Amino acid sequence: MRLSNGWVRQAVSEAVSAVDRRWLVRALTLAENGLFTATPNPRVGCVICRSGRVIGEGWHRAAGEAHAEIIAMRQCDNNLRDADVYVNLEPCAHEGRTPPCAPLLAAARPARVVIATLDPNPTVSGKGVALLRDAGIDVVVVPPSDIIFQQALALNIGFVSRMVRKRPWLQLKIAATLDGKTALSSGLSRWISGERARIDAHYLRARSCAILTGIGTAQADDPQLTVRHVHTPRQPQRILVDRHLQATSTLRLFAGGAIVASAQSVPDFFADGVEVLSLPDSSGRVDLLQLMCELSARGINEVLVEAGRRLSGALLAAGLVDEIVLYQAPRVFGDSAFSMFDAPAPSTPAEAPTFALRQIEPLGDGDIKIIYDSLTAQQQLTAGIIDAATAKNA
Repeated sequence: MRLSNGWVRQAVSEAVSAVDRRWLVRALTLAENGLFTATPNPRVGCVICRSGRVIGEGWHRAAGEAHAEIIAMRQCDNNLRDADVYVNLEPCAHEGRTPPCAPLLAAARPARVVIATLDPNPTVSGKGVALLRDAGIDVVVVPPSDIIFQQALALNIGFVSRMVRKRPWLQLKIAATLDGKTALSSGLSRWISGERARIDAHYLRARSCAILTGIGTAQADDPQLTVRHVHTPRQPQRILVDRHLQATSTLRLFAGGAIVASAQSVPDFFADGVEVLSLPDSSGRVDLLQLMCELSARGINEVLVEAGRRLSGALLAAGLVDEIVLYQAPRVFGDSAFSMFDAPAPSTPAEAPTFALRQIEPLGDGDIKIIYDSLTAQQQLTAGIIDAATAKNA
């Protein structure tokens, strides 16, 4: 079973009809049900239609449980004759904790399978599409220029990042004033933004696989780094960057277990339930890229950073910030207050890290939520989805 480079390129340039778009949106909506639970797996939804009527639908809840396609097929007794199948991610073709979906779909013989995006997982990467086409099934893959593809990528941005770049998608959350300050010179930062912004930030926590902070924030604020304002069946992993292992075992973020990334050798004992990773770089600091790679190897798809200016600046300087979520409050703190980033200044404006504005949303209380994406990161992931399939099936 081989897929030519030309076919992969051709497959992702087909037009998507209004009817296909409608059901793909429904598949994406179903997939969102697994937003907090599906990791480390991708969030997937499936809709099966015949003659414009839904005959089966499903979504993947958690690793080890049935995939979306299987659940949808059960609802129509696996009778897919003359039916159209809509799924936001390419059906898998490999044996994992559950049987592969693509062979079961192929055996059920639907008329068409419409896919929002290919799966960059090396064990899939176009294999699912090839298997379906080899069975004589019409397969449509949405082109990257389409908003449906972009929504499908956004839903599984961390999974795609882990597959393509071998590191999680890193989202940096910042609450700042109109003049870009995150704390007064005394270190006082609570509360810059209002209650609605804080609740929204807990949604970011609930979606994330892990929350990352630095020793300065941990000592100054003693945050719990847990989800409290949004219902979620699981709490994200908590990670502390602590170069010199200065943290005490009484920090609230250690309750229930945590990971500490340090530049020191691993001690025999640190705190109950706390794992220490020794990740020094050549300058004796924590190797942040190596930390991201380690988290990726553990199945962590999305990391939310809630840290001070030093760690935020270090991540920015290392080119690891993929997305910035800025809660801007209508306050001014002045020159002596702390800025968002402690990072080296670029030599020229052209050399400065640059982000693209994605969203502006008023939150009430005068606060505004602003989201910026790294164009480089988005381009890497979009290219990686196609290139992974091309390389695997060339």
